[in-house]
Amino acid sequence: MRLDDEQESGNFEVQDGRGGGGGLGGGLGMLLPLIGSRFGCGGIAVVLVIMVVMGMNPLSLIGGGGGGQSVQTERPATTELTDIQRTSLKVLGSTERRWADIFQEEGQQYPPPTLVFYTQNGQSGCGAAQSAMGPFYCPADQRIYIDTDFFNEMESRFSAPGDFPIGYIIAHEVGHHIQTITGTADKVRTAQRRASEAEGNALQVKMELQADCYAGVWAARDTNLMEAGDLEEGMRAAEAIGDDTLQKAAGRRPVPESFTHGSGAQRQAWLRKGLSTGDPAQCDTFAGAI
Repeated sequence: MRLDDEQESGNFEVQDGRGGGGGLGGGLGMLLPLIGSRFGCGGIAVVLVIMVVMGMNPLSLIGGGGGGQSVQTERPATTELTDIQRTSLKVLGSTERRWADIFQEEGQQYPPPTLVFYTQNGQSGCGAAQSAMGPFYCPADQRIYIDTDFFNEMESRFSAPGDFPIGYIIAHEVGHHIQTITGTADKVRTAQRRASEAEGNALQVKMELQADCYAGVWAARDTNLMEAGDLEEGMRAAEAIGDDTLQKAAGRRPVPESFTHGSGAQRQAWLRKGLSTGDPAQCDTFAGAI
């Protein structure tokens, strides 16, 4: 991506959650609904297994081990940022400008989200943040939470190197912000409460695929952004984090009814649709389902 001339967003915070203490405030009641909504019921078990493999204590999710861990938020003006954090903020700044243009076309004002960087452990308006959860958007406080070590995982674990996957992941979470402020997320949550588990998972897949399409819209709208190889990087990243790919990597047979983000092919298709059209109206993955 051509990011040298992009202006960094100022909408960010840095949490330092390292140090003593056993539990992370918020507890099970706040954290598990977030995991469940993003990954389905089976995803909760997967997250716990990943934590064990990474040497993390699953009890930290339920506040076990005593007093709460202090999570400090630093003011942006006094924060020394890493290169990957600055890259992330350039991407966020680009999404702010592109979505502001799109909203203005409809006579509306775009309220941007805040990007929160944390290391290993953090705290969100939706409960505890853990690296094993990956990047996520919290609708309760309209913030995107990310441990940037995830991008190293994209290269080493998921074989998806390059800078465009960074843009794709952040723009995907911004897509969830768009769904929140436009009311789509509320409609989906209402429909999921009336649905079976399989039906609820299918609705969640539609949410995630729409966010992929919105990520493509962002990249298509920033005409100076894309360069040779970016499309291929994006397609590799989309395939690598498809539910079928992840289930196979875990030694499991892919079960479409359990998918909560979509297959690699589905994610590629909707990212490509956003990239080819640049039109958010073409990102209707629901087709009357909500």
